[in-house]
Amino acid sequence: MSFTLPELPYSYDALAPYMSRETLEYHHDKHHLAYVTNGNNLLKGTEFEGKSLEEIVKGSYGKIPGLFNNAGQHYNHLHFWNWLKPNGGGAIPGELEKKIVEDLGSVEKFKEDFIQAGVTQFGSGWAWLALKDGKLIIDKTPNGESPLIKGATPLLGVDVWEHSYYIDYRNRRPDYLKAFVENLVNWDYVAELYSKAV
Repeated sequence: MSFTLPELPYSYDALAPYMSRETLEYHHDKHHLAYVTNGNNLLKGTEFEGKSLEEIVKGSYGKIPGLFNNAGQHYNHLHFWNWLKPNGGGAIPGELEKKIVEDLGSVEKFKEDFIQAGVTQFGSGWAWLALKDGKLIIDKTPNGESPLIKGATPLLGVDVWEHSYYIDYRNRRPDYLKAFVENLVNWDYVAELYSKAV
């Protein structure tokens, strides 16, 4: 299966002031496109041609670094655009909220720990809410890695590569993460992934 760049599910201006048109133009049209183009080139002639994206990500990890990096970032970004929405944040759908409280203490504690994971990810990478062995966990990964390669299901991820926030926030990564959690998260999409995973 070859990789294709998806359309954004909203206009380039829709996430302002928390994420600007300029950020989305660079991040989606240039960075994500590069992962798609490079990933397709590196996929050619490998055993992973014709496999699903998840199979490519899991199978190439530790074996074909270039393919993994681009496939991993393609996988992460396919979800990332859907984890964002205009007027996001707000209330978390019932079943998911109950599970967050049960496994992570409280919604507030989850938000603090999720933001902290993003703040403390050294260099480029991601912070995650994932489901592993029936329990919600918070995780962080370097570069294009995700909980998928650790046997977990990613439910929510935030990109902490500088291209995701530097135009809008410069070096204020904590402010970006707070804006993401409070004003951008598409909780309906997170809940949909959660219900598929359980």
